[in-house]
Amino acid sequence: MAFELHTFIHLLFIGVVALFPVVNPIGTAFVVMPSLTQLDSAGKKLAVRTITFYAFCICTVTLIAGEWILKLFGLSIPVVQLAGGIMICKMGWEFLSSDKDDSADSSSDVGQTAQHNIDSKLFYPLTFPLTTGAGTISVLLTLSAHGTNTDLRQTLYNMTAILLSIVVMCVLVYVFFLNTQRIERYLGSQGEKIFNRLIAFFIFCVGLQIAVTGLKTLFG
Repeated sequence: MAFELHTFIHLLFIGVVALFPVVNPIGTAFVVMPSLTQLDSAGKKLAVRTITFYAFCICTVTLIAGEWILKLFGLSIPVVQLAGGIMICKMGWEFLSSDKDDSADSSSDVGQTAQHNIDSKLFYPLTFPLTTGAGTISVLLTLSAHGTNTDLRQTLYNMTAILLSIVVMCVLVYVFFLNTQRIERYLGSQGEKIFNRLIAFFIFCVGLQIAVTGLKTLFG
């Protein structure tokens, strides 16, 4: 029992440490924030809650059946990286090229329209591939293989530990995503515009980096 508990805690720790840099809840929170600027407080909470739920579902499905799904469609991690990177680049470019004045939209009708528009983006691209992308899938596939054991009981313990690390990561995503709202209070309208443009540029760069990594792996 002591050995099983030690293995459980070890895998839980390894899971959190391995997932944190690829999910990057702190950095990703700033990347996602421009998409949520037009929502009111209740709308942002709902959007963040939905993103967190989607992230949990993606991670759990990947842990249980991710390798099988990729084999079913004949996909590899580098291809997922390349495709995800292109999509993130596209989103960053849209933010950069947008001339819309975010601070001017304050009516309830515009708020409802913003909520409707963001609903269609919560899963793609805000959750996948922005929050949980190819890196997360790769790490979870590795953890799943590491946790597999000839003893079914031990395998269940190991998978439970990894699943708990996913829960911890989703809690961090929720907390950091939700609290980026506080930054807006200190920036002011003009500062918010400048900040959003900078973040849009970094979104584009992140997508480009992911795509280049996929290309290097494919042709390296």
